[in-house]
Amino acid sequence: MNYILKDENAVYYEVGFSCDNELLVVAGSEKYFITDARYTTAAKEEIKNAEVIEARDLLGAASKLLRRLKIKKLFYDPKDLGCTELEALQKLPLTLTKKANLSWQKRQIKNEEEIELLKISARLNKEAFDEFAAFLTKAKGKSEKRLQFEAKAILSRFGEYDLSFEPIFAINENAAKPHAHPTDKILKEGDLVLFDAGIKYKRYCSDRTRTSQYGDRINFSKDQKFSDPKIQKAYDVVRKAQEEAIRRAKPGMKAKDLDKIARDIIDNSEFKGAFVHSLGHGVGLDIHEMPFINARNEQILKEGMVFTIEPGIYVPGEFGIRIEDMVVLRDSGAEVL
Repeated sequence: MNYILKDENAVYYEVGFSCDNELLVVAGSEKYFITDARYTTAAKEEIKNAEVIEARDLLGAASKLLRRLKIKKLFYDPKDLGCTELEALQKLPLTLTKKANLSWQKRQIKNEEEIELLKISARLNKEAFDEFAAFLTKAKGKSEKRLQFEAKAILSRFGEYDLSFEPIFAINENAAKPHAHPTDKILKEGDLVLFDAGIKYKRYCSDRTRTSQYGDRINFSKDQKFSDPKIQKAYDVVRKAQEEAIRRAKPGMKAKDLDKIARDIIDNSEFKGAFVHSLGHGVGLDIHEMPFINARNEQILKEGMVFTIEPGIYVPGEFGIRIEDMVVLRDSGAEVL
């Protein structure tokens, strides 16, 4: 198959190197990495399976290459290329064919090397969660904004690792927003705390969420006790939904059926309708990639897929609860990373 890529993670997956100004042309078994003079030295040192082409005009170089190779049909991801790239390629004597999620489809089955990198990323993330919990024991009186800032420093090991995304640190009613932004709300004894964060290890992402009650012994284990009976009941329902989905996940089932397992548990409780997002998403070089575990996805889950399982209950104006882990699907079922 002949195709062209621009996205950094998509290109990295193909050749083990990427930068912020690149095009990758794949013509059958041959690969051509096109970039400018700022990156050619590094590209030639790190890329072993592609020819590196230096050019000021990347599109011009790609067009010239495609003409020379006499490519007749070229696939592209419509989310990857912009209007400028498409207009230039449409002038060539070839057929451009859309292939949605071109790179994601190739990457959704992880090999053992990738799974090991994801495991390390998840372990480092878990250790950072524990370190942040220890920091929180002395953080009473600090705002969500300040605590998100402190969390980023701890997660990144003060610059050693990149983050998978902006972490979410939310207190009480702010946690009822699944993608809450930090506010000036001050942390107090007995508050509900939701923490969602991830780091990257050798570019592979991790993603984890825990909900806890703030106090001098706060931790991010799944064994949590809340002073408010309603919150405790909601937490127990979410935990049951997550554990049952993990237990029953297996190759050959549809993504929507896995979502239904967790959603039915929540909808059969007093919190019906309070689970407002999908059950999970694939994780790899991107923090959100295939497969998407939602109520509409007919995709068959396969061994080697890595994705999150993260049910939640959100009561606007009161609280939000989410528990999230990454799993890899094995022949025998889901293995928590």
